[in-house]
Amino acid sequence: MALLTHSKELKEQLNHIGIFDTFDVLNHLPYRYEDFACSNENELQDHQKVVIEGRLVSNPKLIHVKRIDIITFHFVSVASKFYTIKIFNRPFYMKTLNLDDTFTLSGTYNQAKKEISVISLVKGEITSEKRFKPVYHLSGKIKTTPYLNLVSRSLKAMKGNIKDFLPLSIKDKYHFLSREEALNKIHFPKNEEDIKNALRTLKYEECLEYCINNLMVRKENMIFLNSKEEKIDTKKINSFVKNLEFHLSKDQVQAVKEIVLDMNDSKLMYRLLQGDVGTGKTIVALCALYANYLRGEVGAFMVPTDALARQQYQEATKILSPYGMRIGLFLGSLSAKEKREINDKLKNGEIDLAIGTHALFSKTVTYPSLGLVVIDEQHKFGVNQRNMLASKGDGSDLLLMSATPIPRTLSMALYADLDVTSLNEFPFKKRDVKTKVASRDDEVVSRTVDYALNHNKRVFVVAPKIKDEEDDDESVEKIFSLYHEKYQEKVGLLHGKMDVEEKIAVLDDFVKGNIKVLVSTTVIELGINVPSAGAIIIYGASHFGLATLHQLRGRVGRDGEKAFCLLLTSGSNDEEEIEKLKLLETTEDGLEIAEYDMRMRGPGDYSGLSQSGFPSFSCLNLVSDYMMFEYALKDAKKILSSNEKADLDYLQEITNRRKQKETQLTLFS
Repeated sequence: MALLTHSKELKEQLNHIGIFDTFDVLNHLPYRYEDFACSNENELQDHQKVVIEGRLVSNPKLIHVKRIDIITFHFVSVASKFYTIKIFNRPFYMKTLNLDDTFTLSGTYNQAKKEISVISLVKGEITSEKRFKPVYHLSGKIKTTPYLNLVSRSLKAMKGNIKDFLPLSIKDKYHFLSREEALNKIHFPKNEEDIKNALRTLKYEECLEYCINNLMVRKENMIFLNSKEEKIDTKKINSFVKNLEFHLSKDQVQAVKEIVLDMNDSKLMYRLLQGDVGTGKTIVALCALYANYLRGEVGAFMVPTDALARQQYQEATKILSPYGMRIGLFLGSLSAKEKREINDKLKNGEIDLAIGTHALFSKTVTYPSLGLVVIDEQHKFGVNQRNMLASKGDGSDLLLMSATPIPRTLSMALYADLDVTSLNEFPFKKRDVKTKVASRDDEVVSRTVDYALNHNKRVFVVAPKIKDEEDDDESVEKIFSLYHEKYQEKVGLLHGKMDVEEKIAVLDDFVKGNIKVLVSTTVIELGINVPSAGAIIIYGASHFGLATLHQLRGRVGRDGEKAFCLLLTSGSNDEEEIEKLKLLETTEDGLEIAEYDMRMRGPGDYSGLSQSGFPSFSCLNLVSDYMMFEYALKDAKKILSSNEKADLDYLQEITNRRKQKETQLTLFS
């Protein structure tokens, strides 16, 4: 059914966030709720989240302070308490606020100033039935009230026509709601019990479908046999590992063993190698690619960026070429002539290992005998594209790598179609990186840069945006100007829209020390290795998830010496955002950070089809709901082995959905 709105502008804005029809509206779920249950005003604590009902007793004023819009007015509650109210960066509220009007405010209380920093407000008194206000991920131009009206109209239009998705046996077993009732309660809850029961039903729908899909993929994979007749000589692998310039950790040795045994097995390998930043996944991958070479097969090593591809090419050449391996570099940025020359070498058997970006899998690239595909930073590529990548070979082993660690129990459910190997040890000395959350105007910024430069260390400076907009202090161009003014020729600029030759030259100058400070976007997040980097300054840190910040922090301190990471905030950051960032001050444990990040960012923020190795869920939270995966996995196995008509119909519906998704996906979108 088409969108129930006559506004062309609203339709375009909804389309922009993936909402095209009534079905999409109903399935775009709230990610949290504003609870408008009024606080006990006699027991308010400093920094407490409060809800106060009352009326304006002064006309609101809009003031501008350091590019921040602030609405301020005085407010008297129904309990006759007097407060100063401030609303940051939401000037549109000026149209709503009138003297003597009644409002219910939600915000953070400052005890010393008797001041409330407002997060949300609703005109009038909040009845018990309207206590919970749903909050959606919407674009900045879509306001919550008109969207809620659209949801209400959509539910009425679909009344009686929303069919249940779960098999009846599962609904009865766990006492789930009907899908129609669950959607009504999730969008317009009357109490906490409504939210709880609706979420139970909708979460399990997603969880069960995901587990069944994974098991079906694994079953499909198991029928593919390893056609390689020549087995890998494990004695040569032992010799290769012993002759490395460094010692592998116990985890790395065990990982190499598991992978080589997998490659020698009669069935194809589908394995995930996961480990925190610095645990040494790359050398494990190179061991696997050498093993593939020993059995006479060509290997492909794919990474997400040109810069990382060039770095891995240099590392592989250094370690593998002494053993006779011929290595080629495939990049989308190469000229047509260069691509033809490399492809001809590959066809003629003159390349044993191809390293590159997704250009490795373009239609024109032909592999004579592709035995192993390695995908680094696999979360940057789509989960549903795994098998498409390996299809260049007639039965290729597949090794995926990820630096985003998750709990083992959760990984068993999420990656039920894969075998999982984890690296937990650091092969070298663990990095000593001191992390601090600070204001961008804090003197610690210049002190940190000067300290690093005085000790002959390189400095990364990261900006969240490329574009240089008016009054935008967080664009890479503005920040570059700021540093260039002070450090002149010592500063270089790097971002994704630069020409390839420019990017290569700048990064090369930074590695060689011709420039000391590199102002960049997050293109340096993935695997860029500059051992002499001793500091990283990250502007607009709250724009990034904690896992990304941890990856960025992993660029410094790689030589084992003391290094620094500054997470910079602006005056508009709220206390909750700053508190989140402060977790990085206390831990370098990637697993703890990933768990916290998944829990706090909520369902759906780890979008799975195009940008992440995690699945895209509407309401499931990968950390807090991991127990649900255990039950769903058991139910999925039972349904797959069932001959009941309801279960078979359910499986057919899931199969149809999966095929529809796969045909809609474009490779590396």
